Amino acid sequence: MNIINKRPVGDLGYDFIAADFLPPGQDEYYLRNAQNKNGVHYRSLTRTEIEVLERNRNASDNWNKVLVSDAFNPELVKNCQFHGLVRIGKLEPYYLEFHNLRMPVGLYNSTIISCDLGDNVVIDNVSYISHYIIGNEVIIVNVNEIACTDHAKFGNGVVKEGEQEKVRIWLEVCNENGGRSILPFNGMLPGDAWLWSRYRANEGLQSKLKEFTDNRYDLRRGFYGEVGDRSIIKNTRIIKDVWIGTDAYIKGANKLKNLTINSSPQAKSQIGEGCELVNGIIGYGCRIFYGVKAVRFVLNDNSQLKYGARLINSYLGYNSTISCCEVLNSLIFPAHEQHHNNSFLCAALVMGQSNMAAGATIGSNHNSRSPDGELIAGRGFWPGLCVSLKHNSKFASFCILAKGDYPYELNIPIPFSLISNDQSRNELVIMPAYWFLYNMYALARNSWKYGDRDKRTDKTQLIDFDFLAPDSINEIIHGMELMERFTAKAYLRKTGETFTGGNRDLALLGERLLEKEDLLFYDLEIIAEGFENNHRVIRLVKVKESYRVFREIVNYYTVQQVLGYATENQLTSFAALQESLPSGHPLEEWVNAGGQLIRKTEMDRLIDEVSNGNANSWEHIHEFYKQQSAAYAKDKLAHSIAAFEEVFGISLKTAGTAIFKDLLQRAAHTKEWMTAGISESRAKDYQNPFRMMVYESEQEMEKVLGSFESNSFIKQEVENLQSFKQEVSNWIENLKNN
Repeated sequence: MNIINKRPVGDLGYDFIAADFLPPGQDEYYLRNAQNKNGVHYRSLTRTEIEVLERNRNASDNWNKVLVSDAFNPELVKNCQFHGLVRIGKLEPYYLEFHNLRMPVGLYNSTIISCDLGDNVVIDNVSYISHYIIGNEVIIVNVNEIACTDHAKFGNGVVKEGEQEKVRIWLEVCNENGGRSILPFNGMLPGDAWLWSRYRANEGLQSKLKEFTDNRYDLRRGFYGEVGDRSIIKNTRIIKDVWIGTDAYIKGANKLKNLTINSSPQAKSQIGEGCELVNGIIGYGCRIFYGVKAVRFVLNDNSQLKYGARLINSYLGYNSTISCCEVLNSLIFPAHEQHHNNSFLCAALVMGQSNMAAGATIGSNHNSRSPDGELIAGRGFWPGLCVSLKHNSKFASFCILAKGDYPYELNIPIPFSLISNDQSRNELVIMPAYWFLYNMYALARNSWKYGDRDKRTDKTQLIDFDFLAPDSINEIIHGMELMERFTAKAYLRKTGETFTGGNRDLALLGERLLEKEDLLFYDLEIIAEGFENNHRVIRLVKVKESYRVFREIVNYYTVQQVLGYATENQLTSFAALQESLPSGHPLEEWVNAGGQLIRKTEMDRLIDEVSNGNANSWEHIHEFYKQQSAAYAKDKLAHSIAAFEEVFGISLKTAGTAIFKDLLQRAAHTKEWMTAGISESRAKDYQNPFRMMVYESEQEMEKVLGSFESNSFIKQEVENLQSFKQEVSNWIENLKNN
């Protein structure tokens, strides 16, 4: 049966903190007094004020426990019940207006228990408000319950004094069996979530991160809930143990429980109709509306959940949108897009700049006896319409999957690939460099779009949205090595030649075949190995074209970084530039730590510091991110030079002017065909008769789509091309004088 406790009504609103948890010499208000920093001097009610209050149908178990500011107006308090210590700020005869909601300042038709109310607030038809500190000019109307318990944690994964460990909230990201669980906390960055979810065998690291989280918070009981200045809450049912920042807007929510809702004048957060949010952290500038269900989650700054989205046991990075879909047990880096009511993402690490198409099913348990499957997808992951994948699977950066059910686990190490399941031939087909060959517009525009939409107010972690960055370039180089080896093996199968060399010799043979013009090459059947957990054929197509594009891309990446470095440092002579370039840097491995690209050696150093006790807080880790952000441009330059040497066998530190001129000219050529590809891939939308047939005329099509000539992104890219070519021309002219 339900246990109903009965106590005298005069006790209502008191003993918020049990005596066992009160420090010696302190009363139940000691934490509340520390929280309330409004500086108002409160006084007792006068006899006249009490008479006015009672005439206006107000009641209190003890009017001595109702304290007010000097600018209190009792005429603006009607039909309210007060219990416990209630402190009321200035009330003046104004009305507050927000989005056509106009409400008179004051307290009306509400039950108020042990709260501090700021200046000129509106509290109207609030059936129950208990143990909250309300800021200035806050509007709260038509709310069933807004209450805070003495053990409120506001969505943070901590345990208050006297509580058992089993009540702690964990986020079971990346794996449904909880083996990669992390503790949420306000201010948790994507890199924090990634670091904690990986390296599970490092027990020292794992225990320290848990310790950092506990140390971040005051675990004493008795903190009040807060609603920041100028926040509006209307037509909402239940708000329990929720901390709300300033300038937030909550309307029509069903249930908000155990949350932190960050909001500020510069980044206002909004929660709308029908939402039910439990055990979560909501970042600055977020939008959540229309029937969203989220449980055990972190939603980073400037992200959206809408139209019935479900987010459970998951971390969603900055500048992301999930609409209609279901996401469970996932860790998602910044700039993720997922729409349509039939998209499902589960037990995945998705490394940002990603897009889930309609009908995509990235779900686990398809082929396991236990819910322990995982998927890891590099930046730019794009499963197409109705794609279904098996766990475990892993994808390099900027892989796109064509429509289809993929019956086996995949491990695709070549980036920028189009992956297809050819059911007619029962083959897996991989086209490397697909984006560069056929869809430069989408690739380049997405890169620009993510940067343009990055509205974070806190950019502790530097996020590089460029599709050419250390992670993707390293994958390109590895992909080239694989194509060399697979091409050489195809040649040997075709010719029947005996080969006695090692892997390096095999790669050199493949390199020669891919670089020279030989009609025999086009008769080769190039088969990949280890890309799928099955023995069927894995066919690589467009290999020669892809290989040459990848070589050009590495050259362009290097020139891009070197010229940027020269401009930033005002270097105008080749000798000065060459002298100042970094040298002796090997081609290092990089990690994607929550969207921030960091050299693996540096990340290993941080892990050692944390594990060995030389780091003592999350702030230390966040300072590490800032240091790596500051060093990123220099590290990326060094990486580009090492990548160039790896692919072309040439050191820029010792290269002559002729070599430098050649790589400049090749880079200009690459930029030219990339820009042409951007224009051509978009132009197809205007030239395809099956797209044009729905319009009565070309003029109507332009009215609907906008004219091709007015496309601002293409114009911008053409301007960038001209600037780049001019910069290259200036350097080539400069080389003549050396």
